[in-house]
Amino acid sequence: MKPSINYLLSLSSLLLIFIFSCKNHKPTPDLSSLDLLRGELLLCGDGQFGDVSFSESCSYETRETFNLAISLLHSFEYIEAEKAFVQVIDKDPECAMGYWGVAMSIYHGLWAPPEQSVLEKGVKLLAVAEKLPKSEKAEQYLEAIGAFYRDWETVDNQTRKERYAQKMEELYKENEGDTEIAVFYALALRASALPTDKTYSVQKEAGKILERLFVKEPNHPGIAHYIIHSYDYPELAELGLSTARRYAEIAPNSAHAQHMPSHIFTRLGLWEESIKTNINSASSAVCYAESIEPGAHWDEEVHAMGYLVYAYLQTGNNTMAKEQYNYLKSFKKVFPLNFKIAYTAAAIPARIAVENKKWDEAAVIELPQLMDLDWKKYPWQRSLLNFAKALGSVHINNLNAAEENLKLLRNSEKELLTINDVYKANQVAIQIKSIEAWMLLKKGKSEEAIALMTIACEMESMTSKHPVTPGEIVPADELLADMLLEMDRPGEALNYYELNLERRPNRFNGIYGAAVAAKRSGEKEKAKFYFETLLNQTKFSNSDRPELAEAKSFLLQNI
Repeated sequence: MKPSINYLLSLSSLLLIFIFSCKNHKPTPDLSSLDLLRGELLLCGDGQFGDVSFSESCSYETRETFNLAISLLHSFEYIEAEKAFVQVIDKDPECAMGYWGVAMSIYHGLWAPPEQSVLEKGVKLLAVAEKLPKSEKAEQYLEAIGAFYRDWETVDNQTRKERYAQKMEELYKENEGDTEIAVFYALALRASALPTDKTYSVQKEAGKILERLFVKEPNHPGIAHYIIHSYDYPELAELGLSTARRYAEIAPNSAHAQHMPSHIFTRLGLWEESIKTNINSASSAVCYAESIEPGAHWDEEVHAMGYLVYAYLQTGNNTMAKEQYNYLKSFKKVFPLNFKIAYTAAAIPARIAVENKKWDEAAVIELPQLMDLDWKKYPWQRSLLNFAKALGSVHINNLNAAEENLKLLRNSEKELLTINDVYKANQVAIQIKSIEAWMLLKKGKSEEAIALMTIACEMESMTSKHPVTPGEIVPADELLADMLLEMDRPGEALNYYELNLERRPNRFNGIYGAAVAAKRSGEKEKAKFYFETLLNQTKFSNSDRPELAEAKSFLLQNI
C-alpha cells in the first residue's frame, strides 16, 4: 500500500522542523574548566551598594542580578561580584557579558599583577564568550579586556594594562553618553598610570571624566570610588575630599567603600575622619567574614586596620594602635592571603616602634608568624621590618646588626628586580640609601651622610606611594630633618620638616620635629604654632607621649 499524501506531507514537515532545529541549536558552553565561584550572595546590611544601570546586560530576567554584580564590582567586592555574574551565566549560559563580568571580577588593575592562574582563567572565559552571540558593544567590551589577558606569557603587565586602556578609550569615544563605558574607561586609565609620573596627567584626565559624570549620577558607586583613586596623592587630594565624604553613604554595605575615603583623609592629615571610616569598614568586613566562616577574617578588615594604626599613631594614641596589633596577632585565619595582608602584618609593628622612636624595640622586631603567611613571596613587605630593624640598630649604635639588615634589604631589592617589579625595588632602594646614610653619620662622616640622605629624598619625591599603604614607615624628608637636627643644624632641619609636612600633612613626628627645630633656631612664634598644632591634633587621644608634655611646658613658658 502506498503512503497517503497527507502522511507524506506530515513526514516532510517534521523532517523540516528537525533539520531547522538542528541547524539553529547552539550547544550549551562547556564551563567545567572555568573554576567559577558559585553560592548564595553574602551581603551584609540591607544590600545598598549604590545605583547603576548597565545597558549591555542580557535577558530581562537577569538584569537585576547583573546590575547588582556591576555595583559590587565598582566597590571592589570582587568575590560577591563574581558569584553574581556566575548566577547570570547559570540562568543564561549564552550571555557573553556574564563572562566579561567574571573576567573583570578577577582583574584587579589597581593592585598587584595577577597570578598565572587568574590570567589563565581570564583567557578561558574570553574563549567561551567569543563563540557566543553578542551585540557590537558587548564585542568591544570583551575585546578591550581581552587586550589585557591575551599574550600574558610574553607581554608585561604594565603594557597589557595600557592596551586595555587604549581599547576602552576607543569604546568611550564611540559611545558618548554611555555612563558605564565612561566609568570603566576612567578606571582603566587610572590603572594604567605609571607611579613614576609625578605630573599625574593620566589621573587628572580620569578624574575630570568622572567629575562630569558625578554631577549627573551622584549615587553611582564607581564614579565616587574612582574619583578617590584618581586623586589619592598629596598634590591632588583636596580635589577628592567632597567625594570621599560622600562615597561611604552611596555604598554603606561595602567594607571597601567605607574604607576608601580614608585614602583622601590620610593624604590631608584628617585623622579623626580616617579613624571613623576605618572603624566602620572593619566592622562591615567582620560581618562579611562571619557570614562565610565564623572566626575567620577578611582581608578588607586587615587593610582597614593598617590605616587605623597609622591614624592612631598620628594622634599619639599608642593604646589604640597597640590594641589593633594585639588583635591582629590573635587571627588564626584570614582570606584571601595576599600582598595586602603581608603588608599590614609587617607595617603595623614597624610603625608602632619607629613612630615612637623606641629604637631598642625596633632593633629586635621579628616577622609576625601568623596566618600561615609565606613571607618568601613578599620581599617588599619583608623589607619594612628589615628597614625598621636597621634603623633601630643604627640608633642604638649596633652597626653590625644594622649591616646584617642592610644585606637583607639588598637581597629583597634583587628579588624584586629579578621579577621586574621596578616600583617596589625602588621603594627598597630608598630604604637602603636611608640606612646607609645613617650608618655614615654614626661613623662620623656627616657630609657624606647628608648627601646620601638627600638622594633618598629625591628618589622618594619622584615616585608615588602604593595604594595599599597609608604612607612610608618614615618619610625620607623626615629622616633627613632628623639627621640635621641631630647634627645641631636646626634651621636646615626646619626646612625639611616643613617640606615633609607639605607632602604629608599633620604627621605627629613631622609637627613635633618642626616645633623643636623652630625652638632651637630661635623662631619662638613658629615653635608655638607647631606645639599648639600638636596638642590640638592629639586632644581626643588621652596620649601619654612625652612630646606632648614638652609641648605643654614650652607653651606655659612662652604665653
